[in-house]
Amino acid sequence: MLNMNIPTLKRVLPGCALGLALVFCSWAQAGEDDSLSRLVSAGTVRVANTQTSPPLSFINAQNQPDGYDIAVAREIFNRLGVPNVVFVADKFSSFVPSLQTHKYDVVINGMANTPERAAVVDFTSPYSVEQFRIWVNAKNSDIHDVPSLKGKKVGASLGTSNELWERQNLKESEIRTYDVGGLLYNDLALGRLDAIIESYFAGKKMQEVNHLPIKLAGEPVAYSLGAAVVPKGADALRLAMNKAIADMLTDGTITRFAKQYLGEDYDVVWGISKSQYKW
Repeated sequence: MLNMNIPTLKRVLPGCALGLALVFCSWAQAGEDDSLSRLVSAGTVRVANTQTSPPLSFINAQNQPDGYDIAVAREIFNRLGVPNVVFVADKFSSFVPSLQTHKYDVVINGMANTPERAAVVDFTSPYSVEQFRIWVNAKNSDIHDVPSLKGKKVGASLGTSNELWERQNLKESEIRTYDVGGLLYNDLALGRLDAIIESYFAGKKMQEVNHLPIKLAGEPVAYSLGAAVVPKGADALRLAMNKAIADMLTDGTITRFAKQYLGEDYDVVWGISKSQYKW
């Protein structure tokens, strides 16, 4: 969901923390599908994410999947009694079709719940909020807001909500898409792109880790709620994951992961804190 301002987020997020009675009631109504029991019985779940999008998902120094989405995925399935989480690296543009063909069981990569996606897959309650910003080359001085992107070459990761936002809002810009996020940032740094619309957290990490000559321009252009994705009709699995996410929001686990991976400024970026309101 894009173009959501902070007041809108305040209205949406409290709905994530469902009461236990409501959750169990909805869970019981999910029917007899085996989407959850099958995973519990096997003790293993296959979870897809890019593993190329630090600090959300990446391969760490020990050559293991790591990051905010990875931590959330492990904790969700630990609470559901599925101890073995196998992470499958894939391109963002492949997530929905590959989930439909059962290449993996679930996608946990902070995907936005759009009408097009919701028509063919199902989404859990959101577990993250992203702020999307304009990133430009450090030498750039003429891009400072959305109108100044007119006539510019603007990049986005293929298949993402960022690409959708650009195509809907930058009708007079040249949109260029990339399957590999690293190449997107490299081309911005090399001057092959004038700007990109990307996650604040991802851009900041790319800038710091790779010492890229890029910078922020202007104010946030959009906010997006990130959720996990399950096959269409996998209601037992989806509702159980909703329960786990609600509990993690209530007991502070989500806050702890956010602080660990996204940094001390996550409160400001998300516009949330326990003193203001709950998820």
